[in-house]
Amino acid sequence: MDLIKNIIGEELKTFEKKFEEAVKSQTPLLDRIMKYIIKRKGKQLRPMFVFLSAKLHGPINESTYRAAALVELLHTATLVHDDVVDESLERRGFFSINAIWKNKIAVLVGDYLLSKGLLLSTDNNDFEHLHFLSEAVKQMSEGELMQIEKSRNLNLKEDIYFEIIRNKTASLLSSACAIGAWSTSKDKDTSNQMKLFGEKTGIAFQIKDDLFDYGKADIGKPTGNDIKEKKLTLPLIYTLNKVSPAKKRALIYIIKNENKNVAKVQQVIDTVIEEGGIKYAADKMNIYRDEALEILYKFPDSEVRKALEDLVRYTTDRKY
Repeated sequence: MDLIKNIIGEELKTFEKKFEEAVKSQTPLLDRIMKYIIKRKGKQLRPMFVFLSAKLHGPINESTYRAAALVELLHTATLVHDDVVDESLERRGFFSINAIWKNKIAVLVGDYLLSKGLLLSTDNNDFEHLHFLSEAVKQMSEGELMQIEKSRNLNLKEDIYFEIIRNKTASLLSSACAIGAWSTSKDKDTSNQMKLFGEKTGIAFQIKDDLFDYGKADIGKPTGNDIKEKKLTLPLIYTLNKVSPAKKRALIYIIKNENKNVAKVQQVIDTVIEEGGIKYAADKMNIYRDEALEILYKFPDSEVRKALEDLVRYTTDRKY
């Protein structure tokens, strides 16, 4: 990450100040919540992708900062809403908004962040930014609903899984790369290429998240958490489609009815490892990573391109 910090470190510092300004509110309760959110910000991967995608095609400008703020506003809004949907009381090792201020306020906070993002774009005539991000929000909602619908019977096919994560996770990252590129190139073809680059990276990112559920590292969420929440991840889908019908029924029974039993959850994890689910998912992740890099290599070699490559590799090599 050192090269990335050297290339966009100053821009990220400036961005943080601009983002703080962007979320300020005259409503005291909202302002308190915004400060809470800012203090507990994540790794800011999406703004990094915006800035590097922009810098790959030209000098960073005010439109780039607005693009990064829009992406971060929408990303934060979706996290707040996700915690309500998932009934999650924790986010990044701290209490979630809904845990402290309850669901009604959390939903309104998410709406506020979304509206702030929309206003930022319309006030500055960034209609291309808005087009890419509106498409992403639509896809994220469709992906979330599809996951709820398809996961009920725990009989998810791999192609459906990839459709869900392409919509739910990869769409925002692909839009971040697209609007970053648009802010400096103003070229549709370039933006669409960067969008595809972001999509491939986003899919690899999600598979890496799936793999964390089977690891032992401290990643801010307990091991086996996805199984406890009855979420179907790629290693598990591969295993369910590979084992005998009797074993599949036994695994599904545990996930549906005994998902709070630590020993039983460990039994599922052990089966996934034994059946090669981890290796299969890791291989798939690396295929998507390599496809993303193939798109990136079409652009001229530079320090910025190398930094973007490092960021892609970080998404698949990270420890949390």
